[in-house]
Amino acid sequence: MSHQKKVELLAPAGSLENLKIAVLYGADAIYIGGNKYGLRAKAKNFTPEEMKEGIEFAHAHGVQVYVTCNIFAHHQDFEGMKEYFLYLESIGVDALIVADPGVFSIVRETVPHMEVHISTQANNTNYHTALFWANQGAKRIVTARELSFPEIKEMHDHLPEDIDLESFVHGAMCMAYSGRCLLSNYMTHRDANHGECAQPCRWKYSVVEETRPGEYMPIEEDERGTYIYNSRDLCMIEYIPELIEAGIYSFKIEGRMKTPLYVATVVKAYREAIDTYLNSPEEFEAKKDYFLTEVGKASHREFTTGFYQHKPTEKDQTYSHNSYVRNYDFSGMIKDYDPTTQMVTVEQRRKFSVGDEVEILVPEGPFIPVKIEALYDEEGNAIEAAPHPKQIIRFKCEQPVPVPSILRKFEQTRFEE
Repeated sequence: MSHQKKVELLAPAGSLENLKIAVLYGADAIYIGGNKYGLRAKAKNFTPEEMKEGIEFAHAHGVQVYVTCNIFAHHQDFEGMKEYFLYLESIGVDALIVADPGVFSIVRETVPHMEVHISTQANNTNYHTALFWANQGAKRIVTARELSFPEIKEMHDHLPEDIDLESFVHGAMCMAYSGRCLLSNYMTHRDANHGECAQPCRWKYSVVEETRPGEYMPIEEDERGTYIYNSRDLCMIEYIPELIEAGIYSFKIEGRMKTPLYVATVVKAYREAIDTYLNSPEEFEAKKDYFLTEVGKASHREFTTGFYQHKPTEKDQTYSHNSYVRNYDFSGMIKDYDPTTQMVTVEQRRKFSVGDEVEILVPEGPFIPVKIEALYDEEGNAIEAAPHPKQIIRFKCEQPVPVPSILRKFEQTRFEE
């Protein structure tokens, strides 16, 4: 039995700006973190006021907002938790994402009508676990990343029809089982299960024999050492039919610490791929390479399909570096367009100059190519380049530009930390 409901595209937002971008570029739902109880402590996250504004913006566009509360809590973490959940309910949060049974019990007691989603952190690897959570009142199960298509299908087929499955389809992969990692805590005293992961899995390692301190031996025959834990990034945009057939309702994109360019690029690519498949499977098959190219314009590590098709092998790790493939720069946010003068107003995020060929990534339709013939600062003075972050710059574009849009500049493919 395949899922009959229209699928949901679930996008990350680590800031209010990213939330609005995700909404405008095609997300059906957004997941965010407040300043408590989430697993991305280094993300900007949302103040209560920003969260309220973001939810109002999303709801005005028919988009839902879920809030992460998926830490594994210690005793002190429960102080103020009930008040926090009541506040989230009061501002219209659509669901809470939890992993800890104790946190789950507080949610059910405090806000019994709130929809609850069980985080991938809860190690949802079988349908018995999924049924347990469903019987406790959970509305959605986020599958463990370690499941294959057949395993997800079997979980789906054993669940009641009103219980949804959500799975990660794109973004960074964690080397630990369902993200349950102690490496960061051990090495840096930053607890991954409280949202403070230092990502030591991305570091370079060598071996030291205990009787020869200071003599570093590479784990492989490579003078640079090796990145033994460094997973490639997940990318399932070519497998929309298989995701749907497995019974996955919500397609989840990782990336609450990413730039607006990343969010816009990935969300738009998946939006187009999903809609194309639902409208015409034949057209989707014909455009697979196009969708893969588009999603690859966001910075990423080399891609993998994770556990969906088979258990990962050495081909799903990158041993020589921990860098990103980056072929487009996030040059700026389009803040205004004057149709009379055909002038675009940009808030600069990375340097661009007169003579550059740039692209304006718009929420719908193909990107707008522009060659910058002249640049002007905020006072109208002609300038040759925009080198300063957040600098307000103007240039001409004959084609109308929706606001907001994103300015990106192609760079020769390179690897960056």
